[in-house]
Amino acid sequence: MQTVQLDKKRHNRKAFDCEVDALNKYLHSMASQHSVKDNTRTYILENSENPSDIVGYYTLTMTTIELSKLPPKLQKKHFNNHSSALIARLAVDKKYKHKKIGSWLLIDALKRVLNASDIVAFPIVIVDAKDGVVEFYEKFGFSPFLNEENKLYLPIATIRANFGG
Repeated sequence: MQTVQLDKKRHNRKAFDCEVDALNKYLHSMASQHSVKDNTRTYILENSENPSDIVGYYTLTMTTIELSKLPPKLQKKHFNNHSSALIARLAVDKKYKHKKIGSWLLIDALKRVLNASDIVAFPIVIVDAKDGVVEFYEKFGFSPFLNEENKLYLPIATIRANFGG
């Protein structure tokens, strides 16, 4: 399996349905525009037999860290840094659910984030988990921000240790 950047001429965005309206609408009508404007990058997992068919996708961008919502140890360590990566969206088409595609996409996204951090340093990756999926991210080591259970973070150092980098 391999992810590629969204290509609106090649990928059939309208056929994608993850059963979450906001994630569907973003892919259908906003992802390509955001990429052209350098706001986000959307990566598509193509069906190997039919590359226009989107199995799943994720979107990466940068955001700021609210240091006061991190544990004191991380606040102290990163007191002068406010940048982080953001996995803004991650979704799997309903035809491919329960096949561990979400896990595969998250690992792929974390590898891309790790590579980016080697070029432009930032200490943390953040996800805004939709209701019901916090546990999915926690299985990969993400921790909730203080007083924000659906907003989670993972230090780049942890990702690097897990991928042996």
